[in-house]
Amino acid sequence: MRTLSKRSEFLAANRGLRFPMPGFVLLVRPRGDDEDALGIGYTVSKKVGNAVTRNRMKRRFRELARAALPESGIAGADHVLIGRPGANEIDFAELGEQLTSALKRAAKKLAAKTS
Repeated sequence: MRTLSKRSEFLAANRGLRFPMPGFVLLVRPRGDDEDALGIGYTVSKKVGNAVTRNRMKRRFRELARAALPESGIAGADHVLIGRPGANEIDFAELGEQLTSALKRAAKKLAAKTS
């Protein structure tokens, strides 16, 4: 799993599929290269809160991704989690269920696109 760091990677992911959930929005975009590595990025804007709130949310997202992406992530695709206001108040287990649900929806939609 590699972490997205360049702005161009985030902009490319924004052109992919969007899966809104109560705590976050998941962006998924197949890269189209022959590499099967998963890409993951995190975005939390200043609209969500102060630096402490944003950093806490990103830490929670990193832990969610570490747990869910190896088995549910889409190989060869970039994933971006965009934080929404109030996500820190949502129970961690519930956020995990939301991420798993969004990844399943993404896999189903991408499978339908390719066939």
